[in-house]
Amino acid sequence: MRITQLLTENTIILDLQSGSKQQVLNELIDQLDKAGKLNDKNGFTKDILAREAQSTTGIGETIAIPHAKSAAVKAPAIAFGRSFDGIDFESLDGQPAHLFFMIAATEGANDDHLEALSRLATFLMDEKFRVNILEAKSKQQVLQVVSDKETEVDGPLDDAETVASNPEEPQAVAGGKILAVTACPTGIAHTYMAAEKLSGRAKERNINLKVETNGSSGVKNRLTDADIAEADAIIVAADTKVDMARFDGKPVIQTQVGKAIYETDKLLDRAIAKDAPIYKHDRTKDSDTGTETKSGFYKHLMNGVSNMLPFVVGGGILIALSFFWGINATDPDSPEYNEFAAMLMTIGGGNAFFLMVPVLAGFIAMSIADRPGFAPGMIGGLLAITVTGVEEASGGSGFLGGLIAGFLAGYVTVLVKKVFAPLPQSLEGLKPVLFYPVFSIAITGIIMMLINPPLTQVYSEISAFLEGLGGTNLVLVGLLLGGMMAVDMGGPVNKAAYTFGIAMLDAQNFNFMATVMAAGMVPPLGLAIATTMFKKKFTKPEREAGKTAYVLGASFITEGVIPFAAADPARVIPSAIVGAATTGALVMLFDIGLRAPHGGVFVIGLVDGGAANILLYVIAILIGSFVTAILVGLLKKNVAVAA
Repeated sequence: MRITQLLTENTIILDLQSGSKQQVLNELIDQLDKAGKLNDKNGFTKDILAREAQSTTGIGETIAIPHAKSAAVKAPAIAFGRSFDGIDFESLDGQPAHLFFMIAATEGANDDHLEALSRLATFLMDEKFRVNILEAKSKQQVLQVVSDKETEVDGPLDDAETVASNPEEPQAVAGGKILAVTACPTGIAHTYMAAEKLSGRAKERNINLKVETNGSSGVKNRLTDADIAEADAIIVAADTKVDMARFDGKPVIQTQVGKAIYETDKLLDRAIAKDAPIYKHDRTKDSDTGTETKSGFYKHLMNGVSNMLPFVVGGGILIALSFFWGINATDPDSPEYNEFAAMLMTIGGGNAFFLMVPVLAGFIAMSIADRPGFAPGMIGGLLAITVTGVEEASGGSGFLGGLIAGFLAGYVTVLVKKVFAPLPQSLEGLKPVLFYPVFSIAITGIIMMLINPPLTQVYSEISAFLEGLGGTNLVLVGLLLGGMMAVDMGGPVNKAAYTFGIAMLDAQNFNFMATVMAAGMVPPLGLAIATTMFKKKFTKPEREAGKTAYVLGASFITEGVIPFAAADPARVIPSAIVGAATTGALVMLFDIGLRAPHGGVFVIGLVDGGAANILLYVIAILIGSFVTAILVGLLKKNVAVAA
């Protein structure tokens, strides 16, 4: 498929009227909507903003490529907009952007569509192509420039990834054989732009380079075992999962995909000089991503928590909704009994919440031992909530038991795999379907049945202790949890507080969940209010970001404060912590409970205690938000030029 089948006259704006990043996004989305390319404009806007929240798509050199794969897209399309004056798009090089290509891909976009979209990303690395686009006098000329470039580059080849990732072998080779892997979260733009930039500079410098791209349409130009064996150095520029185990024992430079675009020569110089550490494949760092991440424990825990969340959120909200018909509406013996409420409780509490702990354990174990760990993890998690040995402890060891079962099953499976490693090759096929599951499930199950009764007792005592807290102690706990929600805005400390809230939700203590959600809303709301109250303290792009922060904060997306915290951490982070801690303490002081584990303002109506508690909950959030806003206003200095 040609790019000009996706970029058409009715999706081109030759002279953008926008003056800010948000306005550019809105103008291009409007153009796609008018052209009939979207079936849900608001949904696509949400997906575009979610992609921008991960990292800016202003890649520099005057270019921005906002993009998203979305169910809100009716047909794959590209919108183009041009600004001669330039617009601050928070680009990686800090310069204004002039050329804006918005890529709209359907969730089920086929390979032809994805390759055409990716091809455009590689074309934009050509300065002559960018100049021709900038100087085009009409929409027809824009399309002609694109068409001419396709004809020039493609020739007899069918896909741009081959062109971008497999340059002609140079006659003479500098620095031996270098390999590279590029990957970005969406797999449409940055993946191929990085590959094109690396390939182009390598060809200019007469370096023998082969690049593998991990894009939306799959892995292209895959590195073979022979390639890896012959390589002198490997560059892995990735912001998402790639197969790292194959590079064990080789010199590997691990970096972000954006650096392959803007630090290309520096990376190639390091590769030629073999200035790279020897990669050791182990579980103390994220072995599936290019860049080093958190410790193994944190990675495994977050893998379990993230996969458990849909069960927690969906089940928790359904449980909370069932109480709209009365606190005893699900009890068949109560006069308040309502059949629909009972159905919601059965779905949410009897099934979704019941699966919460087994899913947590299963995915923790899978993160440790790959797929063979999943079954023993699930079984261990199920035993954690069903085998108690303690009277009136029907919930078993709950969240605590699930955590232990997950790590136990994972490392037991790793041990089992090592034990069976010496078996002859002829029995290799039996390992994953017979030996691994039988022994891993048996060992994990036996250990869990032995340790779960005392774990249940401990879990019950911890829950009883927390439920028994009152007065000053409870307020202090709220103060601590609230502050933790704002320390790193979605990082390990934030996740630890949120995970604790979920654990207490599982233990039927709803105050802690109410506390962490309210506190998590405060940082972005506080900064949004600050941009409104203290306009001279913020640049125009920051004030525009403040408008988005209102929505993100109200939706319980704490990460909405990250752009402000990154720009001025010394003032923003302490202000956010104080405000969130204030809200956490107030929620505990007001004794407010919430059964829904996510949703922000959209689930405030589910707060326990009726209208009075709902009002107090809103007041607690607003007080903390204004505390953050006022502190930011007092601490920050006026910007040099208030745009």
